[in-house]
Amino acid sequence: MTKRKYFGTDGIRGKVGESTINPEFVTKLGYAAGKVLAGQGTNKVLIGKDTRISGYMLESALEAGLSAAGINIGLLGPMPTPAIAYLTKTFRSEAGIVISASHNPYYDNGIKFFSSTGHKLDDNIELAIEAQLEKPIVCVESDKLGKATRINDAAGRYIEYCKGTFPSDLSLKGLKIVVDCAHGATYHIAPDVLAELGADVIEIGTSPNGTNINHQVGATSMRATVEAVKEHKADLGFALDGDGDRIMMVDEKGNVIDGDEIIFIIAREAMKNGQLQGGVVGTKMSNLGMEVALEKLGIPFARADVGDRYVMEMLLAKGWKIGGENSGHVLNLNLAPTGDGIVAGLQVIAAMLRAQMKLSALNSGFTRFPQRLINVKFSNPNENPLESDEVKAIVKKAEDEMGDAGRVLLRKSGTEPLLRVMVEAIDKGLSDFWAEKIADVVKKSS
Repeated sequence: MTKRKYFGTDGIRGKVGESTINPEFVTKLGYAAGKVLAGQGTNKVLIGKDTRISGYMLESALEAGLSAAGINIGLLGPMPTPAIAYLTKTFRSEAGIVISASHNPYYDNGIKFFSSTGHKLDDNIELAIEAQLEKPIVCVESDKLGKATRINDAAGRYIEYCKGTFPSDLSLKGLKIVVDCAHGATYHIAPDVLAELGADVIEIGTSPNGTNINHQVGATSMRATVEAVKEHKADLGFALDGDGDRIMMVDEKGNVIDGDEIIFIIAREAMKNGQLQGGVVGTKMSNLGMEVALEKLGIPFARADVGDRYVMEMLLAKGWKIGGENSGHVLNLNLAPTGDGIVAGLQVIAAMLRAQMKLSALNSGFTRFPQRLINVKFSNPNENPLESDEVKAIVKKAEDEMGDAGRVLLRKSGTEPLLRVMVEAIDKGLSDFWAEKIADVVKKSS
């Protein structure tokens, strides 16, 4: 078995109640994962979730499957994805499981796994779990069933960890910061971290009800954060996604600072402090402006496939520490084993304070190339519009006519039936023209 049937680039994800995200499948998944992990000597895993209403159901299903395989379970409750990665390490658990669909709407959910190191599971383990899914559940003897316990101090532990990544000689006192938690897993974490470091905090997106996660708030919907920064005359804004592994920021003027700019600021600061260790890994979606800005600083840059999983793989292969995606996944392996929105935001603020600059001035040296991204939905998830002759022809025409003045990237989403059409060019009119032209052809061919 060499091809994944269920696992995508970010675990298993789908609409609640459909083929995989349902109680029957998730119970089998828990059992299959338990059997594979038990074979490696595992006897305890942690389970955390975001604030979706389906999290209760899926948590119970996973718990049943794992227990049937003889695995003990620590229940963390609603916690950010990076917190689960961190706590898996600190509790010396052999694996951590996250119930979340990250930035997706509430009616989606997913399951992803972390190893004992806080990194995502190796491909061979995921493949072994898929193979075990084809076998029936055979419950262990009653005296060997796994036990479940609730870990009540998980939030406090993670808050202290986040605060510990901020330089001890600095303080947020005097800063007014908007924090938008997307009604997600950071709702009881991020405001406390910033407040305990001294900031005057304005909270939005901190009232989860099970169905409002990511709805018109958070890193995928920046309007609320931008408006709050302007209304309260804040120094900056944080916008996290539903599970807290992405961050977008807003400067004091109301301008959005995306993942590319955050990575650039963190890398430049690391270089100043002698902590860079190599270069920076971005993705095929990373703006050319970041590549040019890093090159001017003498910082090497490499592009991985889209997905923080692939950024991580390249960072580990090269021995580098900093990378991420323009969508707000920011990896800084000097501080965290996975993408962590809160930690990344704190590093940007530390750079601001050390430079004694406003956020709007901090990313000087970074000039963004105009980039247009259009998501085209197609009805059949088994379709691949990339194979269409018409799509291939229009892409070739765009590339030939733009030459060195632009580039085209088309890719299927790993979690939704979407084709992402991205055109980047030296001129905004050029990027808009070709992105719309290609998107129209994709729509007609799907």
